[in-house]
Amino acid sequence: MRIDLHTHSSVSDGTETPAELLATARAAGLDVIALTDHDTTAGWSVAEAARPPGLTVVPGMELSCRWLPDDRPPISVHLLGYLFDPIHPGFAAERARLRDERLGRGERIVTALAAAGYPVAWEQIVERSEGGVVGRPHIARALVEAGAADSVDHAFATLLHPRSPHYVSKADTDVREGIALVRAAGGVPVFAHGLATKRGRIVGDDAIAAMAQAGLLGLEVDHPDHSADERAHLRGLAGELGLIVTGSSDYHGMNKTTPIAACTTAPDQLEAILATGTGSAPFRD
Repeated sequence: MRIDLHTHSSVSDGTETPAELLATARAAGLDVIALTDHDTTAGWSVAEAARPPGLTVVPGMELSCRWLPDDRPPISVHLLGYLFDPIHPGFAAERARLRDERLGRGERIVTALAAAGYPVAWEQIVERSEGGVVGRPHIARALVEAGAADSVDHAFATLLHPRSPHYVSKADTDVREGIALVRAAGGVPVFAHGLATKRGRIVGDDAIAAMAQAGLLGLEVDHPDHSADERAHLRGLAGELGLIVTGSSDYHGMNKTTPIAACTTAPDQLEAILATGTGSAPFRD
């Protein structure tokens, strides 16, 4: 059984619609895929309706969070939530706040870029998002189309990097609050790409242990942005903390070069997630 528990559609920052994403998963020989768009569940109903026979879809989401060290600036972290109740009032309200935060931040970044002479327009970027969650990848694609960046990765490494003068931060959810919200909604919280040093600052083992104390249930260990040593370290830490171990591609379609199913999850770990999540059910035959 081949299982990929972290993918994105055009509802957030992927380039394939939910239906196209599921077709890609089936063509790649996957048996199970999780749809984990950023801060939204808008793709769930489309995915359920478009699911090819024989493919199981685990409804999920990637929540924008931050870890707050005692004596340093916040560190951006991401939390995967699976099988939660999408209409849980507290969690739904926080997701709505995050989407509004993304919109405001995106508009401020584009305004700064336009003022610096880059040919990007916020209205066009929002229109091209087709009602999805607008984020930096949408701005990156606009920069590529305008000839201001060679690729999405180049745009992120230069004009959209946290050290860029055009960068704008956003007020993400405290990760311990995010864990509590996912659990309250009957979901399974898993810490995403926790040692991806290529993405910027990371938290330490003490922070992950604190997350586990706060109710974290899993670690995304096998991820394209983790080296072999980082995977081995996380796998050992998951064992020490009694956490579920997942693996996934973090697929974004054409926005990233990583293919779907680049990393996968063991069947027994998926079963642990399915046995724990009570807020919603997988879409399957």
